[in-house]
Amino acid sequence: MPWSSSVDELSSGETRFVTHRAARRTAVVAACAAAVLALAGGIAIGRYGGMALAPAAPGPAGAEMHHYVVGEIGRMNASIALLDPRIARLAAQLAELRQFDQRLRAQPPRGAAVAPAAPATRSGDDDGGEGGPALAPRHCVEASAARANARAVNGEVDCMAATLGALEQAVAQHEAAWDAFPGRRPTVAGRPGSPFGNRIDPFTQRLSFHPGLDIVAPTGTPILAAAGGRVIFAGQKSGYGNAVEIDHGNGFVTRYGHASKIDVQVGQVVLPREHIADVGSTGRSTGPHLHFEVIVKGLQVDPKDYLDLFSAYRDASEAANRAVSGAANGAASGAANALANGAASSAGGVNG
Repeated sequence: MPWSSSVDELSSGETRFVTHRAARRTAVVAACAAAVLALAGGIAIGRYGGMALAPAAPGPAGAEMHHYVVGEIGRMNASIALLDPRIARLAAQLAELRQFDQRLRAQPPRGAAVAPAAPATRSGDDDGGEGGPALAPRHCVEASAARANARAVNGEVDCMAATLGALEQAVAQHEAAWDAFPGRRPTVAGRPGSPFGNRIDPFTQRLSFHPGLDIVAPTGTPILAAAGGRVIFAGQKSGYGNAVEIDHGNGFVTRYGHASKIDVQVGQVVLPREHIADVGSTGRSTGPHLHFEVIVKGLQVDPKDYLDLFSAYRDASEAANRAVSGAANGAASGAANALANGAASSAGGVNG
């Protein structure tokens, strides 16, 4: 049988014989590799495991972070406390304005041709269709569950701020319609004169139609805009003398006649109760007075209906605002007392 030999092993055919020297060298190399791997694993475990499990050092940096988190939570709680009365006040205003809008839409104008009532349901061709199931609103995260986490409290404040923004937007839209409603009295002083409707004409002594409401007042009495809008006419008008017309949008126009002086011009934007002219006796008039008209989509209607409706809701709104203001003042007083008591308790604990 042929033999081949080397320093570390012997072989004969397909049979190999490993010498003691080769076996020892292989064992030493394997042991060294295992030791190196074990050392590297221990270092890695010690470095990363220690970083994950070691608690934060109770040094100045840890105390500063603790005070920062506590301060942030206190600031967010104060923000929530300030948002609560604003949300309550805006919700009350929104409910009152919506109720006023519903009553206004439900009341047909008197003294004019009334169009057939539109169906309550909306057709598919109407702009801005809305619908869906009636579900309760989703509430923000409860404050008690978010106290322990500054990020959660910040999210709660953001949610409440978004809710407040939506309320403010809705109230702004209703307030714009409120400002454009021609229901404010156009003079501060004066007594009622000829009402809207048929009457005996003071010049012909025959039955005629009076398309407005007369308010008897001395010459020079300020005439005020019944609502906000844009002046579309200011000048001489047949039968009215010096007259002013204001477009309030949504088909509403008001007309003020027999003025002694006009203080606005065409194109000017006026605010509710803004001084636009002075009472006089120009045109077809028997004495100083204001002839006031409300025109809805080209038809002259009884101004008294609008003045009475606005006056009633203005009184209700003032009462509601007084109630909300009293509740907000009470809540603010209670919060101030609670903070004072807490500060006193803290001081007593420190002194004790």
